[in-house]
Amino acid sequence: MKSFVGMFAGPVVAAALASLPLAAGAADGDLVNPYAGREDVVEEGGSLLNQYCSHCHGPWAVQGERPRDLRRLNLRYGDYAMSTFYTTVQEGRPPKGMPPWKGILDDEIVWKIYTFLQTVQVED
Repeated sequence: MKSFVGMFAGPVVAAALASLPLAAGAADGDLVNPYAGREDVVEEGGSLLNQYCSHCHGPWAVQGERPRDLRRLNLRYGDYAMSTFYTTVQEGRPPKGMPPWKGILDDEIVWKIYTFLQTVQVED
């Protein structure tokens, strides 16, 4: 799969990356999901997503609106999927209706949700 950056060139890359809500220097390599690959937390992560996120992102992340479809994180953000997800959950995107969850959701919950989401990513 091509990375997000690999799909574009020149000024388009700069504009696309500038629109991502990333903290300075935050690349996926800087973050560690302590539950990565842990099948034993996938169902719990899905349940947590249903509890906290399904009102906008659909039950089990099934959402017809592409901008809110969390099953497309890898497609939309490529190598920056994890950092974009984490930063967006923490800081929100208030102009788009996404509230900040920092101080409300513990990192444990955020990473369990992300672990679930990695099991439902779509290819196209």
